[in-house]
Amino acid sequence: MTSVRAVDHVISAHATSDGDGVKIQRLAGFNNASFSPFLMIDELKSDESKDYIGGFPPHPHRGIETLTYMLKGHFQHKDHMGNIGELRSGGAQWMAAGRGVIHSEMPIMEEGALHGFQIWINQPSTHKMQPAQYHDFQSGSITEYLNEQSGLLRVIAGGFELHNQADSEILRAQGPLQKTGVPLSVADWRANSGQKVTLGTLVAHNAMTYVYRGTIQIGDKVINQGQLALLTKAELLSLESLEDSGVLIFSGQPINEPVVHYGPFVMNSMAEIEQTIQDYNNGVFETY
Repeated sequence: MTSVRAVDHVISAHATSDGDGVKIQRLAGFNNASFSPFLMIDELKSDESKDYIGGFPPHPHRGIETLTYMLKGHFQHKDHMGNIGELRSGGAQWMAAGRGVIHSEMPIMEEGALHGFQIWINQPSTHKMQPAQYHDFQSGSITEYLNEQSGLLRVIAGGFELHNQADSEILRAQGPLQKTGVPLSVADWRANSGQKVTLGTLVAHNAMTYVYRGTIQIGDKVINQGQLALLTKAELLSLESLEDSGVLIFSGQPINEPVVHYGPFVMNSMAEIEQTIQDYNNGVFETY
């Protein structure tokens, strides 16, 4: 019999701020093995420009990947390697910090609504000192699957098996981002009340869902807006929308290594964090 993932634990996002006073809702899982390979999810959502206009001025990273996904808004990425990228509504950008990057993410919009996410992904120890990388994906490159039974699935990274309940067809839904440090998948599911989706997942991978709009049901558990559900391991993931809903779906190969987090740096030991701080203060990041 095919196994289906159930809700193991629910975490609620909490309000905080980052960058130059940008208001966010945060979910952190740095030391939660069920969260791995993901580290943190920040949701940026506001109708007021004062909540985001300061943006994220130049700052460093080492040892992580970031995946930024914009539902609505317009930001610009710049980094010390000379990359400049536009992050527009419906698009995404990925950056692997590796041994070090200094970048900024600043709003081009001066008014209007902003809604987006930045997802921190851990890098395995073998990747933490590799050269940094950057790539952006405009909205048209995000893979979309739409039908009356399951709503709209936008696959950003990796891929899922999409099970069509009407005719038992299985589609392999692949996103444009495929070269992450460990295998992982990220998708955005948008559904009306009563619509359901069933996805095939690798049993060995962790999986979780974040509801950014509406309410969904997984098994006998109801998950509300602003809540993240950590799921048990199984072959299938089945979601039902109880009202018009939006959900981020995550699956990934866990990284079974120590996690030491200090500000924008994530390494495997405190000695590596101390070396990272020294490297940044000595201007080593700019030489990469």
